[in-house]
Amino acid sequence: MREIEQRGLYFEEFEEGVRYLHRPGRTVTEADNVLFTTLTMNTQGLHLDAHWAAQQPFGERLVNSMFTLSTIVGASVTQLTLGTVVANLGFTEVQFPAPLRLGDTLYSETTVLGKRLSESRPGQGIVTLEHLGRRHDDEIVARAVRTTLVWTLEGRPE
Repeated sequence: MREIEQRGLYFEEFEEGVRYLHRPGRTVTEADNVLFTTLTMNTQGLHLDAHWAAQQPFGERLVNSMFTLSTIVGASVTQLTLGTVVANLGFTEVQFPAPLRLGDTLYSETTVLGKRLSESRPGQGIVTLEHLGRRHDDEIVARAVRTTLVWTLEGRPE
C-alpha cells in the first residue's frame, strides 16, 4: 500500500509570490479568548472585563491580538512548515489594523515574499513569509512578516 505522510514544503518547493489560503477558518469564541488571555497571564480588561470594555472606544471586549497572531501563523503550519522547518527566526513586522471580535471568523493566508539558501547552514534555506488574517467580511485584522529556516530536499534528515 502506498503511504503519504502529511508535511510542509521543503525549500525548493516554496515559490516567491505564491499565496496559500489556509482553510478552514476559525470562528473565535469567548472561551478561546478567555483561556488564551489567562494562560498567557494577560490581565488586560479589554479582553476579560465586559463591563469595562463596554465603556471603551470599541464598546465591547476584543480578541487578544496575540491569539490572532498565533492563530494565523498556526493555521499555516500543516500546509507550509510541518516537519520541514528547522527554526522560526523571527518576525520583522506585526500589525493589527482592525479589531477581531468574539464570534468573528478568522481566515488565514500566507504569501512567500522571498527565499535564499543559508550561507552558514548547508542543506537549509531561509524563507520569508507574510501572514495575513482576515475577518469573514474580508477586512485585514492582522499582518506579520516572518522569517523561517527550512530544510532543503538534499539536506533533509532521514
